[in-house]
Amino acid sequence: MAAKDDYLIDLLVDMGQVSNEQLAAVREESGANGEGVIDTLLAHKIIRPLNVAQAKAAHFGYEFVNLSELRVTDDVIAAVPRHVAKRYRTVPVAKHDHTVAVALADPSDLDVVDSLQRLLNADIELRVATDEDIDAALNKYYGAADDSVSQLIQDITEGEVEVGLPGKGVEADDGAVVEADAPIIKLVNTLIVEAFKARASDIHLEPLSKSFRVRYRIDGVMHEMKSPPKRLQAAIISRLKIQSNMSIAERRIPQDGRIQTQVTGKLIDLRVSCIPTSHGESIVMRILDKEGLKLGLPELGFFTDDQQTFERLIGLPDGILLVTGPTGSGKTTTLYSCLNFINRPDRKIITVEDPVEYLLAGINQVQVSETIGLTFSIALRSMLRQAPNVIMLGEIRDVETATIAINASLTGHLVFSTLHTNDAPSAVTRLIDIGVKPFLVASSVRALMAQRLVRKVCKKCAIPYQPSDSELQSLNLDSSKAAGATFMRGKGCNDCNKTTYRGRFGIFEIFVIDDEARKLIYERVPSSVLRARAREMGMRTLREDGARKVMAGLTTAEEVIRATVGDVD
Repeated sequence: MAAKDDYLIDLLVDMGQVSNEQLAAVREESGANGEGVIDTLLAHKIIRPLNVAQAKAAHFGYEFVNLSELRVTDDVIAAVPRHVAKRYRTVPVAKHDHTVAVALADPSDLDVVDSLQRLLNADIELRVATDEDIDAALNKYYGAADDSVSQLIQDITEGEVEVGLPGKGVEADDGAVVEADAPIIKLVNTLIVEAFKARASDIHLEPLSKSFRVRYRIDGVMHEMKSPPKRLQAAIISRLKIQSNMSIAERRIPQDGRIQTQVTGKLIDLRVSCIPTSHGESIVMRILDKEGLKLGLPELGFFTDDQQTFERLIGLPDGILLVTGPTGSGKTTTLYSCLNFINRPDRKIITVEDPVEYLLAGINQVQVSETIGLTFSIALRSMLRQAPNVIMLGEIRDVETATIAINASLTGHLVFSTLHTNDAPSAVTRLIDIGVKPFLVASSVRALMAQRLVRKVCKKCAIPYQPSDSELQSLNLDSSKAAGATFMRGKGCNDCNKTTYRGRFGIFEIFVIDDEARKLIYERVPSSVLRARAREMGMRTLREDGARKVMAGLTTAEEVIRATVGDVD
């Protein structure tokens, strides 16, 4: 080991991290193989990188920071440009007046400190962090080493690329023309590719008063990405509108479009929505991975008992099965999984959707088009002449559609559809409220299922933990129930991008309609009475199903509490 690091060894001994016996053995081994003492201690896991960083901080009198637990604001990150942060492997952690506090792995490198002071034109305060934490923070705040979006934005910004050069190209909103090989096109394409690689479900491009914000929705949570300069807003929006066959001349009314592209050899669809806002047009792109849709019932998150109940229900010859929940709760994926499960050569299946999100082999899918008069009700009437066994209706929106669907179920068809309600029993009340006769609802509906999506604990960094008493109380878990549970939570790793979660699955509330429930529906009782009847029959609420999955270590109490409303008995 170099003599300059002897102070670290002495400090580690003083801190109790290394015993004299261990040190003597390691010195002998490191001398024999030519490795440093610190490296040998780390290789044998006698010490951790955290201990080394803390020793450096103590020696130089600087504060040690745990970057994985620190939330750094955008204005602080903006104080150190990406190329400076990457080159000198430094992360800004605070900023006040003309002083910037930065975290380094090696505070003894005075050349780095002098360079930062000169490049940032500010006084530098040093903090110490581990190499691993600095790498993770650089990836989180500035993008990974191969983060081509950030690199393209930097190239455009530093190169002062003009977006209004005359010549052959694409006309922007303001009349400017973007060259066909301009970085703008590469930037837009890379935004889509990187969103797909990050497992994002949506890309949000939002014009603000002084910035053009880009966010990805990953596992249901929004993450802000590196934002392009405000001056590129018009060119980026125009490029996306052209790709999705929207009118670039129209900027006053909302427009919808679609982009089909290939990413890493996979065919994906982007459902594009454009709406005018105070500071320009806002675009949201929903990413639909046609090849990556998991259509097995176990992948949805069913436990064995619920899966058996659900398989029995979707195997019925007729009736209506309704899946309820708010937008983004996975209702459509559940319906697709149902169709995939019962899709056999001896059954004819037709769907009516707006829009058709995924193409399923062996199933006839009809796209609703209001512009040509092909509405849900007209498509549904025509479908019945096709003699289907199973019908899937994207959503019940009005009394006409609901009545046709119910009549179809009464004439020997199995009908799947969705409703927007908070729980399963409320779907009955919603159908009656929109004008369906109670006796029709009672005689046609076979089961109602409410669902929500919760995030999975990252398998790579999952560790045991004990929920707080208030969390256990919210989940209605006492000490006896919690005693044999396996509570897990993520520690945060590169695989989950330090979020501690990776992927999502469903929690469910299944209400099977029996004769007594039909009688209550016919009598138009409130949904609270129906809910009480469902509980008597053994229906687990969303929170109770979530609690089971928390106890199995699949998700956290915090996630289930966030996604569900407390049960009121």
